[in-house]
Amino acid sequence: MISPAKTAADSVYWRSIKYSLFPPLGLATLAGYLDGDDEITLQDEHVERLDLSDEPDLVVIEAYITSAHRAYRYADHYRAQGAYVCLGGLHPTSLPDEAAQHADSVFCGPGEDTWPAFLKDFRAGHPKPLYRSTVRTLAGMPRPRRDLIKRERYLVPNSLVVSRGCPHRCDFCYKETFFRGGRSFYVQAVDEALAEIDRLPGRHLYFLDDNLFGSPPFAAALFDGLRGMGRVWQSAGTVQGVLRPGLLEKAVESGLRSLFIGFETLDPANLAAQHKTQNLGGGYEAAIRRLHEHGVMVNASFVFGMDDDGPDVFTRTAEWAIAQGIETSTFHILTPYPGTPLERRLTTQGRVTSHDWDRYDTRHAVFRPARMTPEQLETGYWGAYRDFYRWSSIWKAAFAHGDLREHARHLAYTGGWKKLEPMWDLAIRSGKVHAFVPLLETILDRFGSGGGAMPARLVADIKAAPHAQRQAAWPRPGLSGTPRRVHRRLNQVLTR
Repeated sequence: MISPAKTAADSVYWRSIKYSLFPPLGLATLAGYLDGDDEITLQDEHVERLDLSDEPDLVVIEAYITSAHRAYRYADHYRAQGAYVCLGGLHPTSLPDEAAQHADSVFCGPGEDTWPAFLKDFRAGHPKPLYRSTVRTLAGMPRPRRDLIKRERYLVPNSLVVSRGCPHRCDFCYKETFFRGGRSFYVQAVDEALAEIDRLPGRHLYFLDDNLFGSPPFAAALFDGLRGMGRVWQSAGTVQGVLRPGLLEKAVESGLRSLFIGFETLDPANLAAQHKTQNLGGGYEAAIRRLHEHGVMVNASFVFGMDDDGPDVFTRTAEWAIAQGIETSTFHILTPYPGTPLERRLTTQGRVTSHDWDRYDTRHAVFRPARMTPEQLETGYWGAYRDFYRWSSIWKAAFAHGDLREHARHLAYTGGWKKLEPMWDLAIRSGKVHAFVPLLETILDRFGSGGGAMPARLVADIKAAPHAQRQAAWPRPGLSGTPRRVHRRLNQVLTR
């Protein structure tokens, strides 16, 4: 099983810590369907040099658009040796005919129904050239084979997915293409999700779900089950989810410390054009304020190049994010991924200028923008990153909200993410990046606020509430950790 690198390690766009966050959980999940006596090797090109000298019977490669060329090259290599090669993932789903030129079997959509069907066919000696998912359920899904994952090579080895897809339909998103032919949002049974969490070591979790808040009843039940487990966790949600009464409080009580939110644009006309209608009600600033009041850091996503964007959009967006005290921002150039409504619209208008998949990395303009040149779009994109992550901006954003502990956490988290690249390179090359997990936990938990404990303001609010409400909100006795000084955590990391 192979996960090709989305950006080549010798590319100027390679950033070691970004690509050493999460293990290939999808492949590990597929491995769970194999028999116990099957010999399996899982390789991730983001954290290791691939060994292509083996002679497997079956090769499974997941392909994203910017890893497609490498995926095809590895597939061709193994097919020449006589191995049976499978290709799946976002890109093969979008362009199955292209992928079929390099694979014996191509998989479209999620694999919970198609992969078991293929294994049955493969063992019987008559596998099909194309498997297209139609049945969408996580019921009965086996445990991911986490024993195949080299945990020490990842900063966030405890990643998990408890739902699939998203209930919204934005024009630029791959989701509708990937889930075509069936439901595009469905969830795991809460008890099964909690059982998987309970098996994971350490405290830190990262939910890789597109929208963990997508089903409020599911999210509320999950957060209730998580409360008192002493975890700190990160995930992705929406403005709507943050503003929903009571849901954020449950998340924070269960350990939420950082949330990725796709704001995408500050312009309502752009939101309407991209059918990101869930953001049209506004509430951006209220959502950020609400997260910060509950001690939750914000990772904001923005997309440049929509039709209402002019050359001023980059500075305006970065300045707004800094003024809001946002901890980290992820900027993107609008990209017409194959099979999306955006791609169909821009193709009809004759505005797509490149089909070089290596350039579809949200760093390059592969279409003609409406109100600027492609060169202005790329230059402005890099300028937004420089403006947001210069030290003066980090300091300004850190002191835009909260108390001194939150200022310190903001500086440590944002500075560590973007300003300590040599340290991360050394840790990753030495295979010791996992040693920094305790430090990450400490920063996320505001330098020692306890095992899953809540921020001081929220604690004060709960103490002021009636007794019955306090009983419902407070973490369970005996499961909340004691405060720790940050130098103690640093010492643990440095002496490992």
